[in-house]
Amino acid sequence: MTKKTVAVLGMGGTIAGQASSAGDNIDYKAAELGIESLLQTIPIDRRLEFDIYAEQVAQLDSKDMSLPALHQLAQRVNAMVATPCVKGIVITHGTDTLEETAFFLQQVCSPSKPVVLTCAMRPATAFVPDGPQNILDALVVACCPDVAGVFVVCAGRIHLASLVQKIHTYRLDSFSSGEAGCFGLVEEGCARFLSSPPAVPVVSLESDTKKILLSMSDIVWPRVEILMNFAGADGRTVDALVAQGIDGIVVAGTGNGTIHHSLEASLLRAQDQGVAIVVSTRCVEGRVLALQKRLFADSAGLNPVKARIALILKLLDK
Repeated sequence: MTKKTVAVLGMGGTIAGQASSAGDNIDYKAAELGIESLLQTIPIDRRLEFDIYAEQVAQLDSKDMSLPALHQLAQRVNAMVATPCVKGIVITHGTDTLEETAFFLQQVCSPSKPVVLTCAMRPATAFVPDGPQNILDALVVACCPDVAGVFVVCAGRIHLASLVQKIHTYRLDSFSSGEAGCFGLVEEGCARFLSSPPAVPVVSLESDTKKILLSMSDIVWPRVEILMNFAGADGRTVDALVAQGIDGIVVAGTGNGTIHHSLEASLLRAQDQGVAIVVSTRCVEGRVLALQKRLFADSAGLNPVKARIALILKLLDK
């Protein structure tokens, strides 16, 4: 690569999916088309004045995303960021775990260039697939000057990795940034940013840990599980996880991180045995507000799945 380039990394997902008929938007097989085939169907606007470098990093239905796959993607993103001619990076990805991947990349790579994840809610074989437009919009954001960090682009909206969350099972505009609102919009091939990135409390890895993480081939990942509080929750699952050698637990609490007294008692026993406990909320909006007598660490505004990623990275950092 010598000319100004956007690297497009394929991870599979619905955007690369195929169904047996064009009218079927739900009974399809994800991750069927390779990234080269996917890009051939898209009319790239030459006004963007860049070359495209395409690479298939993985071919996954994103429900099957794993920590090793996240690690592999982070290494490729880091390599592309370090390549001088690469202006930005676009990642095609499934919607189901996209927010976790975006957050992981933001924390591990802290990229100095735009890294833009995009996706689709309809397979590539649909009558009106949404993937091609989403890719075009992502390319626009990846070429924006003076923009850095990890973003998600879907249905014309630009979201920050720290805030984005999938909130709908079916509609094309399936992502939200909650109370903060989206970071910007892509309109007719132009990006319009609505605000500056807010100061969102997130985990910060030591630079040495990042270097080691991105250079290692095999990592022993801490085991962190997510439990939900609900009416009648008890602590037997916690006790079983402790017996299996769990490293951390994220609790999706009710309301402001509240936890059933039986579950809380088991979590306290686990914490006394060295298990890291973090409390988030199962509410779609809002964050856990710390209390003076909070028994466990709160998630600093992160939803449960991102809090799990943050805790895994924190445990690796020790």
